[in-house]
Amino acid sequence: MTVDHQDVFQLPTEEEEAEKDITLQDVQQRIKDITLVLSDFKKYRQADRSRSEYIDRLRQDLCLYYSYNDFLMEKLMDMFPLSELMEYLESSEVARPLTIRTNTLKIRRRQLAGALINRGVNLDPLGKWTKEGLVIFNSQVPLGATPEYLGGYYMIQGASSMLPVMALAPQENERILDMCSAPGGKGSHIAAAMKNSGVLFANDSNRDRIKAVVANFHRLGVVNSVVSCEDGTKFRKIMTGFDRVLLDAPCTGTGVVSKDPSVKTTKSDVDVQRCYNLQRKLLLTAIDCVDAKSSTGGIIVYSTCSVLPEENEWVIDYALKKRNVKLVPTGLDFGVEGFTKFRQHRFHPSLNLTKRYYPHTHNMDGFYVAKLKKFSNTIPITKEQQEEDEKQLDEPIEGETTTEAAAEGAAEDAEENEDEKAPRKLLGKRAGKPSLTDIDQDLKKKKLEANKKKYVAKVFEKPVKVAKTPKSEQPQETNGAPKSQKKNKPQATNGAPKTEKKAKPQFKPEQANGKGKPTKPEAGKKFPSQPNVKASPGKSAAPKPEAKKFQPKDKKGEAKQQAAKPAANAKANATLAKAPRIDADDVPVLEGKPIKRQNNLKQKSKQIGQLKKSKTGANPNPKGGKKQKFKK
Repeated sequence: MTVDHQDVFQLPTEEEEAEKDITLQDVQQRIKDITLVLSDFKKYRQADRSRSEYIDRLRQDLCLYYSYNDFLMEKLMDMFPLSELMEYLESSEVARPLTIRTNTLKIRRRQLAGALINRGVNLDPLGKWTKEGLVIFNSQVPLGATPEYLGGYYMIQGASSMLPVMALAPQENERILDMCSAPGGKGSHIAAAMKNSGVLFANDSNRDRIKAVVANFHRLGVVNSVVSCEDGTKFRKIMTGFDRVLLDAPCTGTGVVSKDPSVKTTKSDVDVQRCYNLQRKLLLTAIDCVDAKSSTGGIIVYSTCSVLPEENEWVIDYALKKRNVKLVPTGLDFGVEGFTKFRQHRFHPSLNLTKRYYPHTHNMDGFYVAKLKKFSNTIPITKEQQEEDEKQLDEPIEGETTTEAAAEGAAEDAEENEDEKAPRKLLGKRAGKPSLTDIDQDLKKKKLEANKKKYVAKVFEKPVKVAKTPKSEQPQETNGAPKSQKKNKPQATNGAPKTEKKAKPQFKPEQANGKGKPTKPEAGKKFPSQPNVKASPGKSAAPKPEAKKFQPKDKKGEAKQQAAKPAANAKANATLAKAPRIDADDVPVLEGKPIKRQNNLKQKSKQIGQLKKSKTGANPNPKGGKKQKFKK
């Protein structure tokens, strides 16, 4: 039943609501009817209904239609008239246009606009109030991955986030502090306004978010900044004497509902009180960090992305009472004046110099900007009063949390008692991650330690060096043979290296077992076959180690060699007996020396063969005889 058909709109009773199924269209129509009744209450009201009943029904319908909780909807209804409230709620459901800020450290706005237009981006200047902003209507490429973005030519930033820096009006060669700088949009804007001169201190208490500040500063070419991760409420103990301070305080985010719709249902009175106390602490610290005697500055800019008076006007009014500061014009040409009175509260008259921004009037996120000037470094209150104020700022949080815990129902208490056995859900970094018990954490640590050592090569033991002693004879054999063959005339064909290779495996086990005698008669057979030939040592394969040491050329040398063999064999047997025996399979695979020796052996054997080919024409007859003997 609408107002068009009947002059008096009748509020439905509880029984009628229970019987009838209500759709969203019915709720929307009822919201329109109630707003019309409240616009002229005397004409359209019911005789037995009061204004409060209509307002309660309207609040319930708005919470149902726009998915707000009762607390936040009640705050918004206190702030706006009904007609403006509907516009605010409707505009909060629509996303704000995408805006970017030109990085004047690297490029001009006209050049950037031309480059983006060539990439298929439809854009326009943001407004007359800014010389750096661009509004993006549509784009064929993702703006966060263009070469211009990666090169640091622009920053994706909301239009409302540019306002605090414009109010701060940084000058060159100043010391400026950005107390809550993450993710670095406002800080980089300050550095661009300073033209990379002076010093910019970018601070944030969140260690994870400070990484974004460093990354953006590197990308945008900011070189005059000092990034810190300190508690903003205690920054006065670290450093003071700044020309200007920007405080973009943490808030409930009621002005950015279009970006984060969860704000509509998750925020409560306790969250507002907690933010209110933190904001007062940060603002007093920011004022203490500023030097009132600065020739160019002494300015503090306070901004939030909230529209609630508790986080804006109340905080500024508190700072005006506790410090020697005054409000000055922000320098922004547009915006709604701040509240000087809100319901039963009355604020300082100079609060009309602050600016408010709404999505339904300025087409940007809800924002608040206030500009303060410090006119004296003295504090108008005593230290005792300061300590009492700090205690008062801390106590309400504890009181609110206790009242909130006491207000919970019996059913929730029972659920909590059941959940006490299970591990609590972690907040912060561990939010959304599975909670691990102590045993699981120990196992996880052990796995991490094992993974660290997984791909590390093991250190080989000392016996690997001992395994080289029997193998060291291979290069001696190869190195010994060419020397004797170069000095003496070689009388073997290309088959000689092959016979040497066959002789090596016969010689190694005999040395390893200490049986060197079978090699002697073989050498004896070869030596008397050619007693008058000088190259006899080079033709023998077995006694090559002795051939290297002695290299006999006469019969006297042969006699000395035969006399020295028993003593050398005895020493070799003694050392081999003491040495640990290692099989070839036990030698580590990573040892590369045996492979290199084999390659050297092949190369040298080829060289020997080539020398023998070149010298075969000198003594052809003895070659054939020796060939037949080796083949047999």
